[in-house]
Amino acid sequence: MLLSVSHIHKAYGETVVLPNVSFTMERGDHFALVGRNGSGKSTLLNIIVGDLAADDGVVSLEKDATVGYLPQYLDMVMEGTLYDFVLHAREDILDDEKKLAAMEEEMKTAEGADLNRLIDAYQSFSHIFDMKGGTAYRSQVEGALFGLGFTREDFDRDTDTLSGGQKTRLSLARILMGSPDLLILDEPINHLDLKSIEWLEGFLSAYKGAVLLVAHDRYFLNRVTDHILSLYDERARVYRGNYQAFADQRENELITRSREVEKQQKEIAHQEEVIKKLQQFNREKSIKRAESRKKMLDKVEVIEDFSEEAVMRPVFKCSRESGKDVLSVNGISKSFDENNLFTDISFEVKKGERVAILGDNGTGKTTMLREILSYPCESGFDSPVRFGMNVDVGYFDQAQKNLDPAKSVFDEVHDAFPSMTDGEVRQKLAGFLFRGDRIYDIIGTLSGGEKARVSLTKLMLGHFNFLILDEPTNHLDMESKEALEGALRDYDGTILFVSHDRYFVNRVATRILELYNGHLIEYLGNYDYYVSKRDEFHQTFAAAENPASAQKKNIRYGDAAGGTDAGASADTADGRDAWQKAKEEKAARQKIERQLAKAEEEIAAAEDRIKAIDAEFLNPEYQTNSKKLRELTEEQDALKERLEDLYSQWEVLSEQL
Repeated sequence: MLLSVSHIHKAYGETVVLPNVSFTMERGDHFALVGRNGSGKSTLLNIIVGDLAADDGVVSLEKDATVGYLPQYLDMVMEGTLYDFVLHAREDILDDEKKLAAMEEEMKTAEGADLNRLIDAYQSFSHIFDMKGGTAYRSQVEGALFGLGFTREDFDRDTDTLSGGQKTRLSLARILMGSPDLLILDEPINHLDLKSIEWLEGFLSAYKGAVLLVAHDRYFLNRVTDHILSLYDERARVYRGNYQAFADQRENELITRSREVEKQQKEIAHQEEVIKKLQQFNREKSIKRAESRKKMLDKVEVIEDFSEEAVMRPVFKCSRESGKDVLSVNGISKSFDENNLFTDISFEVKKGERVAILGDNGTGKTTMLREILSYPCESGFDSPVRFGMNVDVGYFDQAQKNLDPAKSVFDEVHDAFPSMTDGEVRQKLAGFLFRGDRIYDIIGTLSGGEKARVSLTKLMLGHFNFLILDEPTNHLDMESKEALEGALRDYDGTILFVSHDRYFVNRVATRILELYNGHLIEYLGNYDYYVSKRDEFHQTFAAAENPASAQKKNIRYGDAAGGTDAGASADTADGRDAWQKAKEEKAARQKIERQLAKAEEEIAAAEDRIKAIDAEFLNPEYQTNSKKLRELTEEQDALKERLEDLYSQWEVLSEQL
């Protein structure tokens, strides 16, 4: 047993954060810790690594086991260059390299038996060095730095020059290269772009050590975990499988529990009605029976309905319909000093579309949204950014700069919508989990997720018909993400958004714009389609970046079904051909399936008839009828021969499937 967590309890005042948490991990287990915001996930990790004391319980780690810990909020002193900082994660390997180099120097001057002895020792030590990963270590360090978004030019940069997000990525690289027995990662993908997340998924999926992590990316959890430690429902419970398996099982549990609650509540209501009627009889015997029933009812342990646990309930509506053309962007560019983010970008957004902007960190996604928003809705026809007729824009800022940190939650919303009554404001805030005195919490004291819910409340109340969203799921828990996904999918308006949440993008987007090498590539499909075509389209885009086609700044590709339009490229035609080929293959497969079913029917009929003939041979009436027996024998022989052909036919058809 690598890790044992036994009966951990943690409270702050009267608020219990961790109620009696127990679980164990073996070497190679990959655990994800899930739960609502504030359920104690980071607290539990801090207790496990010894940075925080539990009120009760014990944490035990296997003797001599090593742990690598990446906290959500990093406070680490860094020295030297980026490359050296990561390289020194394995001092044992670096020491061994020095030993091997010293042996090589010694062999240069040795002779005879001394040389043979040194060669044997060198070969033996080299084998040990190779087995512990020493030979490949430096290339793995480079791979980790590249995978987490650094360039070779960054390798010699001093760590003092890094931003907070870059330091987190660098620390993650060092921890991974340390190859600890247990990796503990708290929100490791917060500062990663999609490419880096995919690299980390591949690394952790193949990691032979144990992993315990917290992350809100459901795609990520599905790829890298085989156990889920749930802190939902005010208890800790381990589920086998990835996040999707956990979500399916939990949904079934909540449905079952909800039915049990409903059944119990009906029985309680029935008993209360019986008690009330007995009391109304006003007879001594009836009153005693009522009292007896009430005592029994008071002892009933009420089943708590966790399906009614707090989940925000956004509903986005439009105050009016916009025109068909919602947004037109024509030739916008942006650069900072010598850093060119994007050049001559053009695209349109039509009514009802849900368009996602993707791209690596630093490509200018948020900058593009802000550039678009810098133009007024009444911009003229000569403006590079034009909003359509009757377009009302609502903006979600990932930095929450539209919130006043000095105001209460209630005042923030009421001041923005002064025509609403106090009761109406309370009701809307309750739908976003601000209830009771929580509505008087000061904005500046709120968590990231709570601030996001305030912004979403204001966005919903605005009744905008065009939503521009910058990382709307960044600080939300999984339930809130799923609630937001459902609300946006049901929304009748238009959406343009930036998000690193692949599950969210896949569920919400109907079209994807990718910022790539300063230009725009358009994918007429969701995230799954984007992933399936991304590498192919990048190659096509690179081929298009030649003098003959330099004017083609934005490239568009057909949707997942192979559909095209007048502006579609040759790749779209390829997509149409692929779709037609898939259609023909499907028809051929269906034909084979029909032939296979027919063969199976004939086989069953022939086998049944052969059995029937065997029974007829035993019929006393046929025992002396040589003609009948000969007919039956001939029929059975023919059936057996036919059966062999049918078996062969079935086998061939099965292989074709």
